[in-house]
Amino acid sequence: MSFNYIKICQDLASDLPQRTKDVILRRFGLKKSGQKETLEQIGKSFGITRERVRQIEADGIANLKPKIGEYQEIFQYFADQLKATGGLKKEDLFLNLFGGKRLQNHVFFLLTLSPSFTRISETKNFHSLWAVDSNVLALAKKAIGSFYNILGEKKSSLIIEELEPYQIFGKDLEKQTVNCLSSQALQSFLEISKIIQQNQQGLFGLKDWPEINPRGIKDKAYLILKKEDSPLHFTKITQLIGKANLGWKFFHPNLQSVHNELIRDPRFVLVGRGLYALREWGYESGVVKDIISKILKEKREPLSKEEIVENVLKQRLVKENTILLNLNNKEYFLRNPKGKYTVREI
Repeated sequence: MSFNYIKICQDLASDLPQRTKDVILRRFGLKKSGQKETLEQIGKSFGITRERVRQIEADGIANLKPKIGEYQEIFQYFADQLKATGGLKKEDLFLNLFGGKRLQNHVFFLLTLSPSFTRISETKNFHSLWAVDSNVLALAKKAIGSFYNILGEKKSSLIIEELEPYQIFGKDLEKQTVNCLSSQALQSFLEISKIIQQNQQGLFGLKDWPEINPRGIKDKAYLILKKEDSPLHFTKITQLIGKANLGWKFFHPNLQSVHNELIRDPRFVLVGRGLYALREWGYESGVVKDIISKILKEKREPLSKEEIVENVLKQRLVKENTILLNLNNKEYFLRNPKGKYTVREI
């Protein structure tokens, strides 16, 4: 559905006294410049106090409200859009639904005139938003709190479709409307939070998580390895960062810088010549000798070279001969008469 919001705003303000009309247009940014002006700026231009400007604005709005009955189709359209998203929407996203940034000020002005909509200002934890009534914010806060707890338990980002409504609303499920249980509604609830954010891949997580807001080469390398789900050579990681295939702004990292960052970050483990894996996959740090030693100590019994090779290859992407060369180091390992190996005790 399409409306000429600019003309509607002009028509509404046309019968106002000239100074009142000018104040309204400038306060809401309805002139061609699109610039909203402060009470002080307008007051100086008229030679009056900011309080007087506020009074003129309030009187103008009061005079316009009775006229909005002629435009009920528009306000019903606004209400339908809000109800479809659970009854509320983050302000900038909601205003952009109706013509993008160019018409944001006009839509904002119209919403202000109607008693059917409630604007809730920005706070420390929430963005400014519009709602069909102020009570829906309590429901949204409950959903955000539940989602926050789920993220804390899983310790990984999620897509909304992975969750069932009862996981968010619990025993109060029967009290919620169908609209408030939709994934679209939950998305609108989460979008108002400043603590939970969505990344380019549609995943929701905590704003300081690297997969949500990657900071620098290390976080981007981490996300690439998670996406590929297998060890990669640092040259390949560098190429993938440079391709900006995860929605980042294009930039070309230095090859050596990537290698240095991976070496220093405990999230990464060098598992072969230039090959890196994530520690969270079960890989452990250390050279091949250290891995052999750890395997033998954990098994608490002598192992054959075949058993050692099999276990080391789960941790390192190296040639079998490399493992055998380390195993034959008598300074660290002993071979018993049965041909099995143990750690030489110091």
